[in-house]
Order: sequence, then structure tokens, then C-alpha cells
Amino acid sequence: MMKKNIVVFMLMVCIFNLSGCVKTEIKTVTSKNPDAEEVLNLDKNADILQWEKIIYKTDIEWVNELKLTKNESVGEITEVFSNDSSKSFKDGMANKLPIGTKIYTTKERDDVLIVEYNGKVKHYLALTEG
Repeated sequence: MMKKNIVVFMLMVCIFNLSGCVKTEIKTVTSKNPDAEEVLNLDKNADILQWEKIIYKTDIEWVNELKLTKNESVGEITEVFSNDSSKSFKDGMANKLPIGTKIYTTKERDDVLIVEYNGKVKHYLALTEG
């Protein structure tokens, strides 16, 4: 009986030691909103703008079908991005809209902006993760 207890004790000590030697690795995955470079790498013809550190894209079929009402003016395009430029995309910048294009929120959705220029109206959807 004594030998049996010693064997069980030794097995428990071995298991305890082995389990303590296992390295546990914890991976943390974070997601972030896409930036202009990512969007343009996926679609070099994408029509985008950046507002409040979020990239917005137009010509999305389901967004174009929404009935949206222009709300408050939040600003305008202040700079045009060029693929040749060494400048990075920043707020108030677009790649296909002219400087001075007015930007508005919508009454119906927080993730869509409306822009107006030369009598044209476009809807831009926020490209966000999650």
C-alpha cells in the first residue's frame, strides 16, 4: 500500500512539473479601420475621401439606392490626393473630388456622408471594421 501511495505521489509530482513547463501563448488580435492606402491597393479606381480619420467610399450600389436626406454641413474638401504624391491621406482630402466640395451628414445614417459639387450629389459610406 505504501509503494502504491509513493508511485501515485511521484506521478502527481511529474504531472505537476510537466504542466508547469508548458508555455502558454496568448495572441491578441486587433482590427483597425482600413486606411486610404489599403483601399486604393484593393481598388486603384476607388473614389474616396477622409473625414475624422475614417475613409469613406462612394459608388457602392446599395448605398446609392438609399433615400438619404442632407443634414448638417461638416466641412469641405481641402486637398486632392495624388498617387504620385509623397503626402499621406489626411482629413479633408479626397482623390477624385475637387477642392471646395461641400460635405454633409445625413439624417438617416451616421455612417454615410453626402457631398455636393457642380450640381452632383454622391453618397460616401464609412469603411470601418467591426
